[in-house]
Order: sequence, then structure tokens, then C-alpha cells
Amino acid sequence: MNDGKKLSKQQVRYGGNLMRHWYWCVLILMFLLGLTAIIFYIDTLAGCVVAGFSAVLYLILLGIDLYYKPKVLQELIEFANRYGGVQKQMLQEFAIPYGLADPDGRMLWMNSRMAELTKKGEHYHKNISNLIPGFDASLFPEGDEETSVEISFQERKFRVCMHRIFLDELLDETEIAEKLLEGSCIIALNFFDITELSHYMKENHDQKQVVGLLYMDNYEEAMESVEDVRRSMLEALVDRRITKYVGSVGGICKKLEKDKYLLVMNRRGLDQMEADRFSVLEDVKTVNIGNSIHVTISIGIGVENGGYCQDSEAARGAMEMALARGGDQVVVKEGDKIQFYGGKTQRAEKNTRVRARVKAQALREMISSRDRVIVMGHKITDIDSLGASVGVCRAAMQAGKRAHIVLGDLNSSIRPWVNILKSTGDYEDDLFITHAQAVEMTNQNTVVVVVDTNRPSMAECEEILYLTKTVVVLDHHRQTTEKIEHASLSYIEPSASSACEMVAEILQYYDDGIKLKPYEADCIYAGIVIDTNNFVAKTGSRTFEAAAFLRKYGADVTRVRKAFRNDMDTYKARAEAVRHAEAFMGVYAISVCPAEGLESPTVVGAQAANELLNIIGVKASFVLTEFNKKIFISARAIDEVNVQIIMERLGGGGHMNIAGAQLPGVTIAEARAKLKDVLTQMTEEGAI
Repeated sequence: MNDGKKLSKQQVRYGGNLMRHWYWCVLILMFLLGLTAIIFYIDTLAGCVVAGFSAVLYLILLGIDLYYKPKVLQELIEFANRYGGVQKQMLQEFAIPYGLADPDGRMLWMNSRMAELTKKGEHYHKNISNLIPGFDASLFPEGDEETSVEISFQERKFRVCMHRIFLDELLDETEIAEKLLEGSCIIALNFFDITELSHYMKENHDQKQVVGLLYMDNYEEAMESVEDVRRSMLEALVDRRITKYVGSVGGICKKLEKDKYLLVMNRRGLDQMEADRFSVLEDVKTVNIGNSIHVTISIGIGVENGGYCQDSEAARGAMEMALARGGDQVVVKEGDKIQFYGGKTQRAEKNTRVRARVKAQALREMISSRDRVIVMGHKITDIDSLGASVGVCRAAMQAGKRAHIVLGDLNSSIRPWVNILKSTGDYEDDLFITHAQAVEMTNQNTVVVVVDTNRPSMAECEEILYLTKTVVVLDHHRQTTEKIEHASLSYIEPSASSACEMVAEILQYYDDGIKLKPYEADCIYAGIVIDTNNFVAKTGSRTFEAAAFLRKYGADVTRVRKAFRNDMDTYKARAEAVRHAEAFMGVYAISVCPAEGLESPTVVGAQAANELLNIIGVKASFVLTEFNKKIFISARAIDEVNVQIIMERLGGGGHMNIAGAQLPGVTIAEARAKLKDVLTQMTEEGAI
């Protein structure tokens, strides 16, 4: 900054454009000298006259310079001093708080508004962290770019804009300063008061309209579970709980049908709902006037998607996702961001098979209209994925179409079944194909059927999904934000125990003349056994009906059990994982499955997770396994915890009792710590 010293005449001389003005005068005199010499050559007398006039002109110009130069320099000095003083005064009285600090955070100078704001003198030279709590040198910019940060100070909000001023350029003419201060800089700080701006931005945010849909998931079933005379009372009580809850946040609830509502509220109301994690989900379940089935609801909300029409469409899409994930939850769709709340209860199994019959007929029509069927499951194929693929292949063969199953690397859990299918001689040699063969075979006349997953990134060969227009999805896992968008037929049933159960149901309605081979029935039956943990978990009446259908076509329990036997190394690894399990928070069993010497460590990890559920007090189990430079997490639960929403926080998914996730680029210790952080956070939020 200006240190207050004034300039003197000895410190100032002509320069720049002013100096160039005098150069022109000298140049004109040189031309006159040349003209005088020429005239001398022509006429001596005339040359003398011209030389006299040139001398007079030179003397006049010299006199003018000698006379006016001190006055001009004095005027320049006075202007420079006045200008410097005006600059300093303007900066000192600048309406915005402004200050300078060194890179370590020590204040060097501040203007009067900054001093007034901080209630410190202009010569305050302590660290800025003492001046403004929470603001220190770590927030300063690293490079030449201007950065900004928002802070709160004395009950007001400020946006602090910061940039570096390098001293090298200011001290170019001082050699010692250049050597001592090379690369040094100071930080300029501008404090912009954004208190009112933030207030109005928040008001604008809070007043934005939100559109939502609310459906009762099991209206018919709940009404049938209560006496006729009490049905109107049950409906009225549920309606009152819903209306009262929406009204408490300033929203409007309009009943569209007996089990459907339209919700309209502002963003402030939605924020309040999110803060209590949509307590209406649990509140509605407490309504009990003798009904044996509790009412559950699902809510789909669209916000900030570009307009009311777009929000309405987003709410409808969010509702479809909530129902596809099993209901009893809220899905909020805000642009590309989707948030989930609830989903703690198991979706009730539907007694009707109408949906399965409709999907079976649609599948038959698609297969009949195409030349070839290619089936694939998820990466690291398991027996549920393989069994469902075998069932779909049988359906394709029944329609007289060529069918193929895409397989990657074989693992120990499916190798015996693949060998059995290859050894029968009932199939073409190309029943099982590689990724490259699948890409070569797929065209617009190909039906691609995806089983046991609805996420394109998890499909065995994602590339072929985009090589045909006819894609079918058959899955029992809950949907996530990632899904196969262009599926011609999508049958996702989270209440089903396994993909094999769904395929067994479809086969019953596919064709009256369909007949399964005993080994095909064994393979499909094995998928149900694995995913239900021997008919213990997630088993309903339709699961046993599917098993009975398979038994009718020769499925043998003894053969399946023998196929599931493990070698000694696998059994020891599973026992080791159980032995070293940790009881985190007293209710979550966390362990690591050793992968050394195992062909399919992820399968062993899943088996160990099932074993840990047999321990008293364990609500959920998590087994971590390192395989192919990734950490695989197998999550299992019985009924108290929804492991799907836990795994979704880690980028995975599944359904309520069985889920998993894959964490690339981390170690076992890091993955374990990350899992614990998620469990702690979700417990504190009340999400689990």
C-alpha cells in the first residue's frame, strides 16, 4: 500500500508519450537543417536567411522547454500525489469489507469497513482465524484462480472471494527484493454480505411446488382381512392419518380413488417430511381395528424436474419404482437424483397368478416372432441365474427356436450343473456360448432374456442389450436407480423368492404341452433351494407350488443335495469366517471369508453369511470376500433389518433378506470400515 511519502521533482522525469512528443520536435529540426543545407547549395543568401530562422526556432523551442518543464513536472507530481491519495481513500472507504493477509493467514491490512465489521483496528496483525472463527489459511486459493467460500459471522452470511497478488511483478526493479521475495504473494480478501440474498433464495426454494402420489399397497388384502362392518372404519382411519400428516406440513391431499391420493405441497413441507423420514409410513401400519393385515403405503414424489407437468411425470415414475421395489416406501425424484425412504417390511406375496399368466403369454409371443433366443444372468453366475436360464431355454425350444445361454468364467457352484447339461446330448453344442459368440449372434431378430438381475452393468454381457430391440427382464430383486431402460417386457417381482420360482410359474402358463427334463427340473429347483436357504427364508405358498410343479417333472431332492456338497477346503473356509465373526453394535455380525485356495470364494462368503444368522441376537450378517481385485460383500437378514437399503448405500442392491455389493479399489480393512460407517449412520438416521 502507499506509505504516505510524496513524490518530488527529482524523482520524476519525462517518459512515455510525453517524451515521444519532444522526439518529434527534434525530428522537425533535423528536417529544417537538411532543408537549410539544400538552400545553401542553391543560393548562399537564401541559405543564410533560412539558417537564421531555424536557429531562432531552435532557441524558442529550447526556451519553451526550459520554461515550461518545471511547471509540467510540478503539475504531474501534484496529480500523481492527489491520484494516489484518492485511490487510498477510495479503498479505505470502500463499501465492501476488504483486507490483505499473508499466505499463513496473518492479517496485513484492512479497510475501515472490515475494521468496523470485525470491531478491530486497521492495524490488526494477528491470524485471521482469531478474527473470524472457522476461517483460516487452509481456505486460501492455491493457484492463480479466484476462489470463494461462504461463512457465517456475527449472525450474518458472507461470501469471501479470495485471490493471490504476487509480489514479484511489483518489485521487478529491486534486485534484492526479487531474490528475497521471489514467488511470494499476499491474499486479497473481499467480504460480500449475502445474508438477504441467502434468505430470499431459501424462501424461493421453500415455496417451490412439489407433486406427489400416494398409493395403498395392499388395500384389497387389508379390507378382506377385516369384518364387513368395519371396513369403512378402517378406510376412514387410514384416510385420516394420511390427510392429517400431509396437512401438518402445509400440504393438500386429494383422494383420487379408494386407494390413491394426489399430494401437493411446497418444498418446505417436503423437507419436513424428509427430516422425520416420512413417519406416516409407520403411522399407517399402527391402524388396527381387527385387521390381520396391516395397511402399507407407497409415495412417489417429483420435485424440480423443470415444471409441474415434468414433476407429475417424475412422481408417476417414482411411484412405479416404489411399487417395483416392493412398496412400503417413499421414492423422491429430483432431477437425476433419486432418494429412497422406508422399505423396512417384506412385501406381501400376491395370491393371484394373473400377472404371471399375462407375462408368460407375452413372453411366448415375443419368442415366437423372433429367430433366436439368448439368455444371460448376472456376472459370476450362480445356480439361481443358471436355473432360470435353463427354464427360459426350455420355453424357447418348446416354440421351436434356437436358444443359448451366455456364460463367463465357470465357478465351482455351477460347474457340476453345466457338465450335467452338456453330457445329456439333448441340446445343441452351442447351448453355452461366450461373450464374443453372443455379440456375433445378436441382431434385430434375437430375443435377449436377462434373468436374476435388472441392472445392465451387472448383466453377464451388457453389450448385447444394445444390439437388439427385444429385451426381456425377469428378476426378483428390487429395482435401483440403474435399470434396463428399453426392455420390451419387464417382470420384476420382489415378493418372489428367486428367479427360478418366477420362471417355474411362467412355464406353467407358457404352454400346456411343455415338459421339463428331470435334470432341468433339478437345476431350477436347486436355484429355489439356494435363494430360500432350504425353504427357510423368503418362502411363500407360491414358492412351494413352484417346487411341487418341478417335482412333478422329476426334480429330486437327494440329487440336488448331493450337488451342493462342498470339498473340505471350502467347508473349513466357511467355518473360519464364522469363527472370526465380530458382533458390531451387538446385532450385526461382520466377518471376512478367506479366499486363498478357493475357486469360488464369493459363494463361500454367501454361505457363511447364512450360517451367521443362526447365532442368537444377530439381526443381519455381512461377510467380506476379496476376489478379482474387488471386495464382495454378502449381506443376509431374517426379518428385522432390510439389508437391501444398506447395500444400496455401498453401490449394491438385492432384496430385503439377501443383498450384496462390490467395492473396487479398496482393501478389506477399508471396506470393513466403510460398512461400519454406513451401519452407524443409518442407525443414527433411523433408516434401519
